[in-house]
Amino acid sequence: MPTGAIDAKSTPLSRETNLTGLFWFVLLVLGPLPVFWSGITMLLQAWSTPEYSQGPIIPLISLYLFLRELRRDRTLPPPARRNRWPGVALILLALAVAVFGNMVHIADVVAYAIILWVGGIVLVVMGWERGRRHWAPVLHLIFMLPLPQFVFWKMTIFLQLVSSELGVWFLKLFGVPVYLEGNVIDLGVYKLQVAEACSGLRYLFPILSFSYLFAILYRGPMWHKAVLLLAAAPLTVLMNSFRIAVIGVLVNKYGIDQAEGFLHFFQGWVIFLACIVILFLMAALLQGMTANPKPIAETIDLDFEGFGGEFTRLSRIVPSAGLIAGAVLSLAIGAAFALTPERLAIKVERDGFTLFPQRIGGWSGYNTLLEPDVERVLGADDYINATYRNPDEAGYVNFFAAFYEKQTEGSGIHSPEVCLPVGGWEVFSLEPYEVDMTGTGFGRFRVNRSIIQKGLSKQLVYYWFEQRGRRLTNDYHAKAVVVYDSLVRGRTDGALVRFVTPIREGESEAEADARLQRFMRPVLERLPRFIPE
Repeated sequence: MPTGAIDAKSTPLSRETNLTGLFWFVLLVLGPLPVFWSGITMLLQAWSTPEYSQGPIIPLISLYLFLRELRRDRTLPPPARRNRWPGVALILLALAVAVFGNMVHIADVVAYAIILWVGGIVLVVMGWERGRRHWAPVLHLIFMLPLPQFVFWKMTIFLQLVSSELGVWFLKLFGVPVYLEGNVIDLGVYKLQVAEACSGLRYLFPILSFSYLFAILYRGPMWHKAVLLLAAAPLTVLMNSFRIAVIGVLVNKYGIDQAEGFLHFFQGWVIFLACIVILFLMAALLQGMTANPKPIAETIDLDFEGFGGEFTRLSRIVPSAGLIAGAVLSLAIGAAFALTPERLAIKVERDGFTLFPQRIGGWSGYNTLLEPDVERVLGADDYINATYRNPDEAGYVNFFAAFYEKQTEGSGIHSPEVCLPVGGWEVFSLEPYEVDMTGTGFGRFRVNRSIIQKGLSKQLVYYWFEQRGRRLTNDYHAKAVVVYDSLVRGRTDGALVRFVTPIREGESEAEADARLQRFMRPVLERLPRFIPE
């Protein structure tokens, strides 16, 4: 018998616990925990939120899938050889990715490396020839991971708008007079805002995980499995929109109380369970299209028999050179990481926006606080939202800046072009535009210039990402620069800067541009005190 195998034979010797093999396996699992600790902590925090509350269940489901496949392995002939070195290489890659994630202070990267690590453990213990067959349980673990924050918010905003549009469509089918402005559903007497919590993301992730499991357990052609898996996302969005429409009908008939409290929570669970029922009905329908259809009870392979015996096979791992090498390397890297002093991000000195002057030249302004929900989504450490007027100017200018001490943690910056449509503003145009601020210390640089419209109102918007002396117009580029500066300079601070002015009736865009730039000049002269370069 090849060394290092999980012995599947039922001889008396194979039933004995191999303490040496078990020792090296435990060392392989526990040795690198210091490297992955920040990712594990981040996962626990993410799982406490409604969007990722399914997280703790995902590893258990993956374990169930793995034990099913392990039991099936008993019927397969043992491989002629077991090459464990691909598993050792994958473990080293996972540790390298996790160390990089810790160095740049991005816990999400560390958490993503855990998936590679688990795959490496499977390949080391079972060998490449047999371990690669168990990709499905390892891949399922991705459903326990949170999305990167900037992707999460873009998906949230997109799903808000889609759910609002479909919700209004359903309301019109029900004969309810309704008007949609962004993500606000206007019923006349009442207005419903499709908030972030109603975007459907909190249903999408669990349903995607369930459909993945459902596709694996389904007994049928591969194209049936693909249909069941791909149906999850549109089904969730459609049903969530139907839920919004039902709330709209109840609010229209019985009052605004129907949109809050237990009924709102109950409707969410009803929709979630309805999605699962529809997936079962789809499976039954697909079976009905086959030459020899099976009853739904036989279509889904739910079998737990003998799992206890499969689990105890871990105690019979026989040590191998690959297992020992993986364990020693993991322990060495984990110990070195734990003993290395933590590289803390540099905290820059700056003045708070509360000190930003309310009078700038001939302009006088006042600061306005954002709504609590908007502040929570913004997630900034400090911000200013000030409106300035000048008696010699035709219109006001709004100055907004949000500063983040650590852009690798928390919500982080997301582009205004994502959230503007939610407020009902249509982005009429958006393009890079060069401004000349010579004499302010900023020189010539590019901004995002946008014309937005809401009804008959039009506004001119300049915005950019102020990133430690760089002015960037692309949010993905800004994220990449944050990673680079975190690694090289030890800084992850940065800000979003935005200026807005109305384009008044009879006023040209060029006149609005000139007003905006006249105000920007004295502001930029003062800005480095509040957003350090």
